[in-house]
Amino acid sequence: MLQDPSFWVAISFFGFIGLLMYYKVPQKAGEALDKRADKIREELEEARKLREEAQAILADYQRKQKEAEESAKEIIALAKQEAEAYATETRKALAESLERRTRIAEDKIGRAEAQAMDEVRAAAVDVAIAAADKLISDNLTDSTSGQMIDKTIKELQSKLN
Repeated sequence: MLQDPSFWVAISFFGFIGLLMYYKVPQKAGEALDKRADKIREELEEARKLREEAQAILADYQRKQKEAEESAKEIIALAKQEAEAYATETRKALAESLERRTRIAEDKIGRAEAQAMDEVRAAAVDVAIAAADKLISDNLTDSTSGQMIDKTIKELQSKLN
């Protein structure tokens, strides 16, 4: 039996197991595994907290995004209203400007017509005076001119009194 290698392997095995028990290796290995499990549990708890924080931040950003979208819609609606009001105001100002310019043009045309009429009348008077002068100078003799002067003086005296 002492010569059998299996015997010595068995004794070495049990001696090794005994040494492991003596130095409390299984207990230390259990403690190490327990520490490792505690560390993993803490990491899982921290990961859960981080996940909750991330979800809270995500919800906050989603809320802010919705608020920003609503604000953008309000800004767009306000801009459309202002653009429509500006367009209406511009149309009104353009219409008033056109009306004012039309009125000014009509006034200028009226003044030009009046001036043209005055010039035509003046030219007609000038032509009439020239024609009268010509007729008088052609038809008037010394005797008729004296009679006309006398007649005019008498009319003038009666009109002045």
